[in-house]
Amino acid sequence: MSNQTNTAQPSEAQFIAALKARDQAAFTAMVERYSPTVYNLALRLMNNAQEAEDVLQETFVSAFRALDRFEGRSQLSTWLYRIAYNAALMRLRRRRVPTTSIDEPLTTDEGELLPRQLVDWRAQPEELLLSGELRQILAAAMAVLPATLRSVFVLRDIEGLSTAETADALNLTETNVKVRLHRARLALREQLTAYFAPAIPADRPNGHGSMRGEAYTRVM
Repeated sequence: MSNQTNTAQPSEAQFIAALKARDQAAFTAMVERYSPTVYNLALRLMNNAQEAEDVLQETFVSAFRALDRFEGRSQLSTWLYRIAYNAALMRLRRRRVPTTSIDEPLTTDEGELLPRQLVDWRAQPEELLLSGELRQILAAAMAVLPATLRSVFVLRDIEGLSTAETADALNLTETNVKVRLHRARLALREQLTAYFAPAIPADRPNGHGSMRGEAYTRVM
């Protein structure tokens, strides 16, 4: 009869229990397991590698201090996302990055108000969507989104969390997540309009539907 060692991973409940017991090995495992995703979220929100590192460190320090208060009602990863988001939001508030309104019309040099035109770029060639230049354009567009919209977009369309998970991480209702995601996609479409407009045939109407997250996943 085989004497193979049982290498099954502990359940999340067991893992959390070890963390609450201040098991150093469990805490090290948590940092190793979740650092990549927490850092990726922080980098998308902060658009600065050094500040993302700072948010990453703050996240795990705060998590270590608050483990006793973690009740396990959400997944551990969702809880860490919430801590990271709050840490990033505090830094972004100090920055006060200017944002672009998606409701106000554009004003011409003559003072005439024009409605904002949104180019439907979903049908652009794959090589254009995957270009390094577009990655930079999209990163810049994301950087000027309000943090409230950027965080929802990053969690839902880039990290792939469900609406419920995103709502839990950001302490929002699912309805609010859907509204903010729609506004974020719309704002990013507007930011990308100038990039794609020259490639759109003159006789092709502008699209006005919401953007699909899959296109962003390919680009990012």
